[in-house]
Amino acid sequence: MDTSTLQNLIQMGMPEARVEVYGDDGVHFEALVVNPAFAGKLPLARHRMVYATLGDLMGGAVHALSLRTLTPEEAARGA
Repeated sequence: MDTSTLQNLIQMGMPEARVEVYGDDGVHFEALVVNPAFAGKLPLARHRMVYATLGDLMGGAVHALSLRTLTPEEAARGA
């Protein structure tokens, strides 16, 4: 797994989102996902939405994914 593949998978599952993925070992990744669909949702629900875009890859090809999930408004405020 590489960052561009992971970014594309999340982006396909959340076409309205801005997605940035980092990680250089092919197993551990960090992602920033900015999505208006996160409005009114708690962090756990936001993370589950992202995990849903990856399906069975989570825990397999993607061993660890650290997420920062923000609405566009939160991102604009630098939250």
